Amino acid sequence: MYERVDLTERAKKVIDQLRAEHGELMFHLSGGCCDGSSPMCFSVKEFKVGSSDVLLGEIHGCNFYMSKDQFEYWKNTHITVDITEGRGSSFSLEIPLGIRFVVKSRLFTDEEISNLRPVQAC
Repeated sequence: MYERVDLTERAKKVIDQLRAEHGELMFHLSGGCCDGSSPMCFSVKEFKVGSSDVLLGEIHGCNFYMSKDQFEYWKNTHITVDITEGRGSSFSLEIPLGIRFVVKSRLFTDEEISNLRPVQAC
């Protein structure tokens, strides 16, 4: 099965740092407010997913969600979470570090589409 979401080694290090400070984490791909469609990192205690969200997969021990409506636009796209320098304008946990998580994306190949891990409704 092909995964829908992945991350870079640089992003893993930031997740480790945030997890040490905040505990268990999760990601939600924002719907375009503030920094555009950005992967937002939250403590699982601070963010509630709802029936309008889907679980795309897991990255470095963190569930990765997005809204069902947004998934319709992203369903044929592989997402890689990375970091970049510069403070974003969101509520994501990495912002005080002077960095932000970003999405790098590409379309799935026909072979990948035929064997994708299914999303899970919340």
